[in-house]
Amino acid sequence: MSHTVLDHVDQYLRLGQEYGASDVHLATSFPPAWRRNGQLQPIWDDHAPLTEDEALMLAKSFLGEAEWKRLEEKGDVDFAYDNGEGRFRASVVRQRLGLDMVFRIISTQIRSIQDIGLPIDHILPLTRYHNGLVLVTGSVGSGKSTTLAALVDFINRDREDHILTLEDPIEYVFDSQSCHVNQREVHSHTESFAKALRGALREDPDVIMVGEMRDLETIQLALTAAETGHLVLGTLHTGNAPRTLDRILDVFPTDQRDQIRIMVSESLRGILSQQLVPKADGSGRVLALELLVNTPAVANCIREGKTFMLPGVMQTGKNVGMITMDESLRRLYIQGVITPEECLYRAEDKVQMRAFFQS
Repeated sequence: MSHTVLDHVDQYLRLGQEYGASDVHLATSFPPAWRRNGQLQPIWDDHAPLTEDEALMLAKSFLGEAEWKRLEEKGDVDFAYDNGEGRFRASVVRQRLGLDMVFRIISTQIRSIQDIGLPIDHILPLTRYHNGLVLVTGSVGSGKSTTLAALVDFINRDREDHILTLEDPIEYVFDSQSCHVNQREVHSHTESFAKALRGALREDPDVIMVGEMRDLETIQLALTAAETGHLVLGTLHTGNAPRTLDRILDVFPTDQRDQIRIMVSESLRGILSQQLVPKADGSGRVLALELLVNTPAVANCIREGKTFMLPGVMQTGKNVGMITMDESLRRLYIQGVITPEECLYRAEDKVQMRAFFQS
């Protein structure tokens, strides 16, 4: 059968939710597609590519006046779309052939630290600090938002504090439990992460969640907040702990780096770096996690700018739960959860990983 184009975005999103997709793609010159278990594939094999007019009609079916105006002016718009049946992170961009729309399906069910498979004994201490910086890192689609939501949700039940989240857009909605939670959306409620963070410090929060630390000003403010008695949870698009620290230092002018290294060595509590790896049996994806906990040895490496020595330090820090990404991948392979190919492909040190397979 040939498929006619559905007349509203919501119909595609309903299908995506029903079949467990993580994203739905509606793009000009491309058949409607979705991402399931990490794989992007057409929803129907025999669907014709969307024409420019069809994509435009679909965009108009769900964009409000303000979003439409932003798309007209800037050529792209990102926002949280709520259609009553679910919440979605919607992104609409204008490209050479027409409009492209991508929807991330946000699970309304906040998953707990245990559900995600995080090592609870070593993660809990990180959530109980009254100041400092906890970073969740990984590439796009590696489950950072899910992990961050689990941490905030735990703090929300565990402490009696004021939590402030700064997000772009708001994904998971937190109801105040034993904490008082305020959520602010960048663009809707405030202009930028940096502006929101500056305002946040005047609102007397105990815990601040910063959706993305992408520029000098935001990183600077987050570090200052972490130093002055706030627990700051943030995300960065970096692959592992050493790279995350390098990335933070790289945004600062050279003459400030020594001072920043000292600041980071003192305020960092821990870094969780994660990736989602396809399971060997094809049933979904599993979390591979690297955990760095700031011990005196780690702080020393950061202060002296020797981040390349961290993997070695992490191997000796197993008692506080430290684990490198490669160790985590090896563990999943030994348990039979992932294939040797995936394990090698995602390894940091491929030479060592090959040696491991040959031994």
